[in-house]
Amino acid sequence: MISLSIKWPLATMLFLLSSLLILLTVSTRSWCQSSDTMSPKASNGTPFPWEKMRLPEHIIPVHYDLLIHANLTTLTFEGTTEIEITASQPTSTIILHSHRLQISKATLKKRGRERLSAEPLTVLEYPAHEQIALLAPEPLVVGLPYVIVIDYAGHLSEHLQGFYKSTYRTKEGEVRVLASTHFEPTAARMAFPCFDEPAFKANFSVKIRREPRHLAISNMPLVKSVTVAEGLLEDHFAVTVKMSTYLVAFIISDFKSISKMTKSGVKVSIYAVADKIHQADYALDTAVTLLEFYEDYFRIPYPLPKQDLAAIPDFESGAMENWGLTTYRESILLFDAEKSSASDKLGITMTVSHELAHQWFGNLVTMEWWNDLWLNEGFAKFMEFVSVSVTHPELKVEDYFLGKCFDVMELDALNSSHPVSTAVENPAQIREMFDEVSYKKGACILNMLRDYLSAEAFKSGIVRYLQKYSYKNTRNEDLWNSMASICPTDDSQSMEGFCSRDPHSSSASHWRQEGLDVKTMMNTWTLQKGFPLITVTVRGRNVHVRQDSERNTWVVPLVTPACAMKLFFQTLALTVEVFRLNLCIPRSRLTRHHLPKRGNVGLNLGSSPLFLVFQITHEDKYHMISPISRVYWLISKHKAAGDSTGDVCDFPQAFLIRLLSDLIDNQTWTDEGSVSQRMLRSQLLLLACVRKYQPCVQRAEAYFREWKDADGNLSLPSDVTLAVFAVGVQDPEGWDFLYRKYQSSLSTSEKNKIEFALGISQDKDKLQWLLEKSFKGDVIKIQEFPHILGAIGRNPVGYPLAWQFLRENWDKLIQKFELGSSSLTYMVIGTTSQFSTRARLEEVKEFFSSLKEKGSQLRCVQQTIETIGENIRWMDKNFEKIRVWLQSEKLELL
Repeated sequence: MISLSIKWPLATMLFLLSSLLILLTVSTRSWCQSSDTMSPKASNGTPFPWEKMRLPEHIIPVHYDLLIHANLTTLTFEGTTEIEITASQPTSTIILHSHRLQISKATLKKRGRERLSAEPLTVLEYPAHEQIALLAPEPLVVGLPYVIVIDYAGHLSEHLQGFYKSTYRTKEGEVRVLASTHFEPTAARMAFPCFDEPAFKANFSVKIRREPRHLAISNMPLVKSVTVAEGLLEDHFAVTVKMSTYLVAFIISDFKSISKMTKSGVKVSIYAVADKIHQADYALDTAVTLLEFYEDYFRIPYPLPKQDLAAIPDFESGAMENWGLTTYRESILLFDAEKSSASDKLGITMTVSHELAHQWFGNLVTMEWWNDLWLNEGFAKFMEFVSVSVTHPELKVEDYFLGKCFDVMELDALNSSHPVSTAVENPAQIREMFDEVSYKKGACILNMLRDYLSAEAFKSGIVRYLQKYSYKNTRNEDLWNSMASICPTDDSQSMEGFCSRDPHSSSASHWRQEGLDVKTMMNTWTLQKGFPLITVTVRGRNVHVRQDSERNTWVVPLVTPACAMKLFFQTLALTVEVFRLNLCIPRSRLTRHHLPKRGNVGLNLGSSPLFLVFQITHEDKYHMISPISRVYWLISKHKAAGDSTGDVCDFPQAFLIRLLSDLIDNQTWTDEGSVSQRMLRSQLLLLACVRKYQPCVQRAEAYFREWKDADGNLSLPSDVTLAVFAVGVQDPEGWDFLYRKYQSSLSTSEKNKIEFALGISQDKDKLQWLLEKSFKGDVIKIQEFPHILGAIGRNPVGYPLAWQFLRENWDKLIQKFELGSSSLTYMVIGTTSQFSTRARLEEVKEFFSSLKEKGSQLRCVQQTIETIGENIRWMDKNFEKIRVWLQSEKLELL
């Protein structure tokens, strides 16, 4: 699954960057533990026969028959679930999951010698754990097949989880309703009673009842449709492969589709609303290309006959990997050739790649429990770069990978970070696992391992892993065991990409080490939080390597590409002798004479990034310019938090624009160039216009006037549209015009740009209205609210409004967005993490501590409190030094 943070095009992320210190913190222990220490009571007051959050393991589901009938007028649904089970020990109690379902009847079928008998089951509900207990009149016989039959009903969810309602407006203005599913991680139980844990894999037969005007799709192809009553059809879908409940999916809609076949005969289709299906061509071609790549790379054929990709109008996260029916936000799948930007194309490509990688990593082989979520998400994130670098070389995605690692290192540096593999139990804790540590750190440590083993050895290991554990569940160690052992020397022998130490190899060289198994090394990266600080010192022909850590040590692989030397060290320090040092370890090209001579006032940590800005400004690549924005935000964010910092926050605007003025002036207001050049253009022009660089503002104002005079029908260059809107929105009439165009636009890319621009207005009344309107979820969908709140929270004018809105509406927020969700995390961090005063810190602590079980122990709360504390310490240490340095620079630049 892709979390919602990818929703904004890459160019718009510039304005949303807040602090180098924002990071995700350690997963809290269950706030429901108190219920586990008491005898649980069912909803009718009788004792509930199971007290643990996890289900017992002695009842095993084998096959589900699902019948779903949704009424898109009353927004309700009815269902019958038949589950074939076996028992591994005698028991008269069957515990499974059900959440917000009204169960009307439950029976147990068993086959005797001559007939199939059915016995009624007593149903007990325990909402605190989202569980039900089915009580049989006599114990189940070990090994005998039984079938549970449960009749139930429910309401389509309004909260984008489970089986939920979605709507869209046609270009004629008609509002239409559809029903879709999103079950990961724990919401399948909201659509049908089930054993809703990833290790309980089973086969699924799905039947959907619908009106003739609608279309139903599910994980597998349609087998037949039968008429069950006048105006009512029942679609029967083929039986799925063995899979986890969270991967089941079905959609009832009036979508249209386009299709192509892969070389191996898999039918790939894109589904979307009729008015937007013309925007699906790019995603379709991309999906076909990537699916073919993965079949070749993994050496395992895609196991289903079809792969659908559906663009859902209402979708909380970015995308979801349901097997055979992946689902997406419209903005993540649909590409408008006239209005989508270069960063939109990159985002669509990477997201489709991510979800298709999941068809192997996550679907075919699934983590046993959510503590190892990174086995799904880290691999999918890693494979984005592996696949797209081959299938779409023009995107040059390899340029961006290192930035992802630096992003998560900032997060992982805090004491409140958590290991990649972290114990979790309840649904809120599980939802919190979908964070940057699981995704980005997981991807980066896999990249580290591949670089050390070699691409071919690494590939052989993951192919072995996939082949061995197909249709099964795994733990951390299963992956490492599939990787065999590392080859740290050139004397190692290789067979099928794996390594074994040559017993006759010389041990004279300091580079040669005993073979180390992958598990020992990688456990230091997945079972403990943080990362080591590595210091390398060269003295003559000796290289001294040291890792500094207060508590832990890591097994660190070291590679010198020039000499193809490899070694690892797991102690605090290591010294090796290197011959031909200049050939093996090139000296850094960044020496003291490259640094600016002006303004050197002896800054230590505070000065280095500022000095490097002078060098980076000579670059013309997007991934090289991006760090400049980080330097700017590190300083100027404190003004957004209401701190009185005077010139220290006012001057960086002019200072940064002055440094970048040549680059900015050289940008053409077109869509020409490579993807990197186009993304750079979009970023620079947005920065310049938001920071009121007059040549940019004047050009953008002229474009906006022309666009407005043409009633929004003028085709603007897509890569400069955001800058144009950012200027136009500052005028009240321009703001109103943009909002009207937002309502009628059929381009999700254009709507995203308008949405962003509305949030950077300097008009407090407009911002307050936008908060209230978007929270209603009618014209602006509720899925957009977290981004709007976060954008206003980083707006120097709007941050008090956002913080106040969060506090006043917390109870409503946690009804719309579940505790632990990435949406709620985004909102908490977006409204508070830029604060840098002790008064704000106490205010934040006081509010969240008052929430108690409604959120006080959320990871994001601990995260933002620690971040504010780090902001305060950074300001205490560097504020005066930065002020002096900037004053010096100001005098010389005038």
